Amino acid sequence: MAKAITIVGLGSGDENQLTLGVLRRLTEAKTVYLRTEDHPVVPYLKEQGITCSSFDSVYEAQSSFNDVYETIAAELLRLATEEDRQVVYAVPGHPFVAERTTMLLKERCAAEEIPFEAVGGESFLDQAFARFGFDPIEGFQLLDATSLSMSVLNPRLHTVIGQVYDMYTASDAKLALMELYPDEHTVWVGHALGVAGSESMAAVPLYELDRQTGYGNLSLIYVPPTQADAVINKTFPRLHEIVRILRSPEGCPWDREQTHQSIRKNLIEETYEVLETLDDDDPDAMCEEMGDLLLQIMLHAQMEEETGSFTAYDVIAGLNEKLLRRHPHVFGSRDADNAEEALARWEEVKAEEKRQKGLQPEALSALHGVPRDLPGLMKAYKLQKKAAKVGFDWDRMEDVMAKVEEELAELKAELGESQDRQEDELGDLLFAIVNLARFLSCDPEEALARTNRKFVRRFSYVEKKLREAGKEPGDATLEEMEHYWQEAKTLPHA
Repeated sequence: MAKAITIVGLGSGDENQLTLGVLRRLTEAKTVYLRTEDHPVVPYLKEQGITCSSFDSVYEAQSSFNDVYETIAAELLRLATEEDRQVVYAVPGHPFVAERTTMLLKERCAAEEIPFEAVGGESFLDQAFARFGFDPIEGFQLLDATSLSMSVLNPRLHTVIGQVYDMYTASDAKLALMELYPDEHTVWVGHALGVAGSESMAAVPLYELDRQTGYGNLSLIYVPPTQADAVINKTFPRLHEIVRILRSPEGCPWDREQTHQSIRKNLIEETYEVLETLDDDDPDAMCEEMGDLLLQIMLHAQMEEETGSFTAYDVIAGLNEKLLRRHPHVFGSRDADNAEEALARWEEVKAEEKRQKGLQPEALSALHGVPRDLPGLMKAYKLQKKAAKVGFDWDRMEDVMAKVEEELAELKAELGESQDRQEDELGDLLFAIVNLARFLSCDPEEALARTNRKFVRRFSYVEKKLREAGKEPGDATLEEMEHYWQEAKTLPHA
């Protein structure tokens, strides 16, 4: 008899769910190899005189499900090839529904030219559709409890979660679901659906999901679809939908009228508001302001979607591809043992990207890549760093200090002269000070931001003390304000 492997499905319940084709193959087999004996149909098979051998011992010997499935597939292939015979392998439910060993055998049989056949049986999904009373054509997803995450959840679809083997798996599933759904959200737990005398179903609040009993090989979780704002407002598709509506003819008149240029300044303002929350280390404010910044990105992307140029999803795809491409030391075969090596990998990929666009990195200016509209201090800092990479830099701190003093003297010499000449010299002085900051390993933008915050704290103290004395800052003398200023400098965190 020629070697072959046939996988049959035992259905999700009792023997009444066996198809005639499956039953015929089971009765004709010399030995039926069961993935597990823990299935309601197995006692019936033995009553019919069918010889069964299970792989339950493999579950005890291996440390992970992947190792179990690999071991089972390897043993079945060995039986088929070494004994040159047909092997009948029986699995719960349907061979192609939540059955990893089927896929392993299908791939390896094809590679080794071993005939392969899978004969269907009723899956647990058939019972789920019937018992929970929904039509999957409305939108349906089947997920694995052992690898569940918020990223794969779509609350607008009927969701069935299988592989809920025990309370620990149910607990992991609960934690993943709670990232999207409220704690009180109603979910269903089903055990042995379609098995007479063993079936049970219960609707429970999500937070009690892992407090239920009876979890095993025939257990599942059903999450009905929802349009509740508290749930769908956590999803990116909902954000995209809202922004599209705002820009539509039925949306907001103000949003409809905006262009890239008209809201350009908003993008800058929202960025700085986010920076302020970072400086304040205020998580609640960060969350809100990051949302405002994201809205600006979404509005600009929506404008381009309306012209057919690109969509917000194209933006995400481009970003994901860039992150994967520029981190070969994480997602590829390259190595990076520290931050400097990681940055070097990033720069190597950027250079290659330029070549693919027809640019020659070595022919570009050393200053290429500094954004035109950066704030002045930040732009000066980046220009100097790029120039320094090719050797255009001071050698010693003393030279930098001397340059600052030189530029200060030149500014003093221009006092009282034309505004343009004074601005030129002031710009040179600021540029020299940025150089000094770089030699001190300080970010000039951050240094000035710290000083600004310090000034606000101290001046606010001056205002507070003056008001306590019954005065407004405009009514006080400079001496009075200077007194409180010096007092403010002695306070903690001043």
